[in-house]
Amino acid sequence: MLTAEKIKVAHEVEESRRVREISRVGASQEVDAHRVSMTGVPDPEVPAKATRRRFTAEYKRRILKQADACTDPSSLGALLRREGLYSSNLKTWRRQVEQGALSALTPRKRGRKQSDRSPLVAENEKLRRENERLAERLRRAEIIIDVQKKVSQMLKTSAEGGDD
Repeated sequence: MLTAEKIKVAHEVEESRRVREISRVGASQEVDAHRVSMTGVPDPEVPAKATRRRFTAEYKRRILKQADACTDPSSLGALLRREGLYSSNLKTWRRQVEQGALSALTPRKRGRKQSDRSPLVAENEKLRRENERLAERLRRAEIIIDVQKKVSQMLKTSAEGGDD
């Protein structure tokens, strides 16, 4: 009786090691299905950081071909469930194929897109801003010089008028 319990524990240890190894490889869907089938209870653990799925152009083409081969809605639904996809994925991929075939099916980078602006345009804007800043500075300097001239003239006239 004791050996049967040891075998059962050894089997569970081996199973948990296999599950950890599969999850390290990145096949999370296989791991979840495997956990449910072996224990009967899904694993409630949530990964620390969700990763965004990326689909290659080859995968998209293969799934679209399989979806087009489906004759009834239930087989299409089975395909989507098996692959963990939504019908909106198929719709988006079909639109991408219509717009630009192979280039549309390549995954796009997330985040800010590269600017198509010429470096001369950026330099022109920089020089324009610097010119405006210097023009404002010149205007202020001219006002100060005018004030200084008027003060100097007032002091000269008051000094000349005081000597009489």
